[in-house]
Amino acid sequence: MIAVPPHVHWIEVDAYDRAAFARLRADTPALAALAESGGKLLPHFDGLLLDLYALAYKLNVVVRPPEAVTPGAVVCRVLLDDLRAAPGLAALRRQTALDEHLAGLAALLLGDALLELLKSERVLTRDEMLDAWSLDQQAEEIAARAAEVATAVALGAARAGQPAATRLDELRQRLERENVAAARRLAQQAARVAQGLGDAAARRQPRVAAQLERTLADLEAARDGVEQWSLHLGGGQTTSANAPIELGHRLARNPKLRRMAQLVGRMRANARALRRRRCERGSAEVYAVGAGGGIDRLLPSELLGLRQPLLRRDFQRRLVEGALLVYTLRAREQRGRGPMVVCLDGSSSMAGEKEIWAKAVTLTLLDIAARQRRRFRSICFASAETPLQVIDRAPRPRVTPDLREVMALAEYFPGGGTDFQPPLDAALACLRADPQRRGDVVFITDGESRVDPTWLAAFQREKARLGFSVFSVLIDVGPSSDSALKAFSDHVTSVSQLTDDATGELFHRL
Repeated sequence: MIAVPPHVHWIEVDAYDRAAFARLRADTPALAALAESGGKLLPHFDGLLLDLYALAYKLNVVVRPPEAVTPGAVVCRVLLDDLRAAPGLAALRRQTALDEHLAGLAALLLGDALLELLKSERVLTRDEMLDAWSLDQQAEEIAARAAEVATAVALGAARAGQPAATRLDELRQRLERENVAAARRLAQQAARVAQGLGDAAARRQPRVAAQLERTLADLEAARDGVEQWSLHLGGGQTTSANAPIELGHRLARNPKLRRMAQLVGRMRANARALRRRRCERGSAEVYAVGAGGGIDRLLPSELLGLRQPLLRRDFQRRLVEGALLVYTLRAREQRGRGPMVVCLDGSSSMAGEKEIWAKAVTLTLLDIAARQRRRFRSICFASAETPLQVIDRAPRPRVTPDLREVMALAEYFPGGGTDFQPPLDAALACLRADPQRRGDVVFITDGESRVDPTWLAAFQREKARLGFSVFSVLIDVGPSSDSALKAFSDHVTSVSQLTDDATGELFHRL
């Protein structure tokens, strides 16, 4: 009986490798989408992705013989051979070997690059891809005929000695002869396809090698960007362990996000350093002395014992037992901070470098709000007809912002005209919901708009009633104007000043 080879991928993997790749695919929508898109052009493209993962992950790469893999995957073998012949593969494997996440990201980036080459027919012609589909269809027909043979054998055994058994045996023999002939034709066609693909190696290999070099550069850039985003702004507990692969894929394909990550890193470091230097200590008083084990509030008399060897040993004993004399401070409880509402201009005039700077400021403020355990609301606006994009993050102790929230904020850009009034009205609605705590509104724009005087008067009255402040950040990396901002803002600063320690008033006040 003729059987179709069971494998659809070429590199040998074990159960752990298959399970790890299945988890990566389940948790990475881009990887699942790539498998679906590639499967429309080439049969067994999902098997090729598993091969790419194994090629990046495995220390010892073992390739199966042709008779162990279904003939429809012969084209995938050719692409793998081109990758293995590329000089950049060794450098890639030095970074990804035995690292599931980096190997998964490399497989995703390589799969994207190969799919791009397939769509443009720069590595395979349309006829060569049709040949692969023809081989796969013939293999499926052989498998279906083998199943029919097995059914005939089972029915013949059940009707042994009956006339029907003879007819079933004749049917079985005919199906087996047809299967043998079909398998012979399939093997011959697969050999011709492989020979033709081998003759075209000189055409493919330089293009595949160039894509591999590009993937290596994207992988290095994405790895640095992932550290900036996931460790400091996207490491929330709701993010899956494989989220860095999705993030790395976005960073590798989006230069705007990579540039934003660089600005956020510098701006956040400056804001934290500025707040540490200017942080004022609250007033407190000593109101009790008792036994304890803390060394930050020891009485001076206890420290004198450290000068004598015998007393030092007694000090160490009482430190372990928690019997040292310490003082206790009492301070008036301060009322918690109110919400931080950031109005982010997403109009067409903010496209390009302005958008990157504006969102870097917004993400830095998100980091500050998370550290202060304040509610954070981002309102991205454009014209009056454009719906507001609102991202609301409740205060959660010891939890950094969720990566999905951060990416939704970073990638959204509506474009269009500019109207300041709808986002400020939405900010008022947020602050009215918590009138017991003083909130802050940060308005980020290039200033290319105006406000109605009647609306402005009503806004100023409501601002005085609720007792909040409006901090405006003028994005002055291009054409800008602060005339409209001065009408409703308590403080106006420019984005170029936020990196200056002497004028970084916004990060200090919030």
